[in-house]
Amino acid sequence: MNVNRRQFLRNASAATAVLAVAPWAPARAAGPRRISPNEKLNLGVIGVAGRGGDNLDGVKGQNIVALCDVDRTRLGAAAARFPGAATFTDYRRLLDRKDLDGVVVSTPDHTHAIIAIAGMQSGRHVYCEKPLTHTISELRRLTEVARKTGLVTQTGNQIHSGSNYRRVVELIQSGAIGKVAEVHHWAGSAWDTHPLPKAEPVPATLDYDQWIGPVIHRPYSSEWVPFNWRRWWHFGGGTLGDFVCHHTDLGMWALGLGTPSVIEAEGPPPDAECAPTWLQVRYQFAATKTTPATTMHWYSGAKRPQIAGVPDLSKWGGGTLFVGDKGMLLADYGRHVLLPEEKFKGSTPPPKTLADSVGHHEEWIRAVRGENLALPQFAKWGRTNSPFAYGALLSELGMLGNIAYRTGKRIEWDPVRLRARNVPEADRLIHHEYRPGWKLG
Repeated sequence: MNVNRRQFLRNASAATAVLAVAPWAPARAAGPRRISPNEKLNLGVIGVAGRGGDNLDGVKGQNIVALCDVDRTRLGAAAARFPGAATFTDYRRLLDRKDLDGVVVSTPDHTHAIIAIAGMQSGRHVYCEKPLTHTISELRRLTEVARKTGLVTQTGNQIHSGSNYRRVVELIQSGAIGKVAEVHHWAGSAWDTHPLPKAEPVPATLDYDQWIGPVIHRPYSSEWVPFNWRRWWHFGGGTLGDFVCHHTDLGMWALGLGTPSVIEAEGPPPDAECAPTWLQVRYQFAATKTTPATTMHWYSGAKRPQIAGVPDLSKWGGGTLFVGDKGMLLADYGRHVLLPEEKFKGSTPPPKTLADSVGHHEEWIRAVRGENLALPQFAKWGRTNSPFAYGALLSELGMLGNIAYRTGKRIEWDPVRLRARNVPEADRLIHHEYRPGWKLG
């Protein structure tokens, strides 16, 4: 049959358009295969540059059998490193493969939920970058699917697996600074507020329809592809969304906190499109049988806690400060110090009760093979130490802080009904809205 090139392209375009809106469900595997302790996993990696490139390096010792990226240039560079891997610009075609044990998701925030859930529903173990989703309603669905499938999950907050955090948790939980009812977290990164950009031609190497994915369509702009999407509420959560899972992890873990009951925020006048250049959030956690009433503070941009006896925090970058009734503990990703230093000079650290991690990616890999590496606090949620149920707690903190800021209201949070009791207008920020043709599994 002779088909001219114009007709072929017309037919191909029509097929692609139907594919973009047609109902789709991932090809369901019979179930995760049994993998021997020394066997390599067959992995698909979705998002292969930026954080995706770092995550690809983290799992490169396994069989990388499939790569997916909406940018064909970036995809080609990754494919050159793994010439045996099949390549895709559509994650759905990758998940249709039958030979995958797990997938690594490193796409922008607004596509995390729909890809990670599809991955689990296809019977694959999933490693997903933080924050786990773009909205709280997506978080609830993600954790529900993870619980029902029982698959191995890991949140991409890799600092969690460093030894420094474990030593800090041991100090706090041993009572080194007494009872702690106040903790501060901060990140120095900031985004400038920009006007909404004009539409630009889509680069020939970019599958922009797949990049937009499930959210309401916006015309292409180089302002948000490939990196600055974090600045824009439509795709990301600003500095708080970016760093909340790293810094608040330390406070949540050490103090055993759950979901906050009240959230208040302040910053510059909210912009409808952009995250703020600075932000302060106060989270109140009600007392439980095991924890006292606790206040957590967040600072984005140049803001820092102002507390007597604390050194110049501008020299600490992002960090955490625990305030106890017998002293304080100051920490960042790789170091910590007890304050006042003269009081704690020569003090003996508590026994090491938290085993060091084998590595954040390696932990997920070994758990997929059948090992259970979770510490007691996390074992109730899975076989790793940052499974989706825990990563969702951290991700939700960021979303709640942004909701309080964007509404300008004190949020009284009902985590069961997913609503701000006193701020009904917050609903539009709590629940996801997808463009026609896209649906959360």
